[in-house]
Amino acid sequence: MKENDEKEEIKISKDFNMGELVYKYPAAEEVLLDYGLHCAGCFANSFDTVEAGAKIHGMTDAEIDEMLERVNEVLNFQE
Repeated sequence: MKENDEKEEIKISKDFNMGELVYKYPAAEEVLLDYGLHCAGCFANSFDTVEAGAKIHGMTDAEIDEMLERVNEVLNFQE
């Protein structure tokens, strides 16, 4: 059993829905914007995965992995 002050780690993957990501974790939007993804206002965010949205914007697999690493860092180190 986890202690009350211990947080469960958030792990966002390539298959995560883009709209759900920005809705559930607003802090992720800043990272997405840094990588050129303006997903919060995009109509496609309701059906695109993180990977699909990133690929549409020309990102490589390595860039997507780097972005997701940063998203997870931000989400797991917020107070």
